Amino acid sequence: MSSNNAQSQSKILNYLPALCNQIRRLAIEAGEVTLEFFDEAGYQGADVKGDGSPVTLADQKAEVLIEQALKEITPEVIIVGEEAASEGYRPDLSNEEYFWLVDPLDGTKEFISGSGDYTVNIALIKNGVPVLGVVYAPVSGDLYAAHGEGTAVKYNDDNETEKSIRVRKAPDEGLTIVSSKSHGSGEVLDNFLSHYMIKKQIKRGSSLKICSVAAGKADMYPRFGPTCEWDTAAGHAVLLGAGGYLTDVKGKELSYGGADPKFLNPEFIARSASVDLPQVEEDVA
Repeated sequence: MSSNNAQSQSKILNYLPALCNQIRRLAIEAGEVTLEFFDEAGYQGADVKGDGSPVTLADQKAEVLIEQALKEITPEVIIVGEEAASEGYRPDLSNEEYFWLVDPLDGTKEFISGSGDYTVNIALIKNGVPVLGVVYAPVSGDLYAAHGEGTAVKYNDDNETEKSIRVRKAPDEGLTIVSSKSHGSGEVLDNFLSHYMIKKQIKRGSSLKICSVAAGKADMYPRFGPTCEWDTAAGHAVLLGAGGYLTDVKGKELSYGGADPKFLNPEFIARSASVDLPQVEEDVA
């Protein structure tokens, strides 16, 4: 990379508001690719990856589009995409200050079933922390974005009108919990929820669960099943920007690009700032 190009890239990375707008437009473009394959009657022809999870042409084509665009915007920043990683791509991130985490179609099971609860997720990681994130739901047109504390916004389906979002104070009458459409609750989750007064439980797919907490529509999203870093990074950035937390069961914020060769997350809790984790270490961990 030339000195001028390096300076240009550094300028881009150091001015996140403008970069976030670029990534927002990119996510919308990738979402349009997925809509070419979306059918409310269900998607036919999905393949199965080595880990047993499904993959579609929509995943693959959207990831190619996103990666090509990111290489133009930040040529020297490594990109970790779900589909490439599932094929064995394992870059060395040990000396990288920045890298991108991309899930071109989060919620593939929802997509295949004809549900609109899937998203395009793009996150920029700096030293293990998601400093920028965009989550776009192509079917509804809802888009969530953030690039630091206090910057979380939701765009409506015109993708021009933005509204600041923030986690809410947990209501005295009980919490609203959001959980997965595709994964059952399980005994561990039930035991964890027994620590709280629960008023309502809603089911969403993809990163929309995390964004529901960020937007003050839910108070907590506990996840005690397997996830990968690209599943959470963009939503995590939005949640941080909205004043919330995404931690492991002991309260430590999730970090990205660590030693796990498969980019696996620990079990985690996405929550508003007013929701504590009582007795988690003794009873859940």
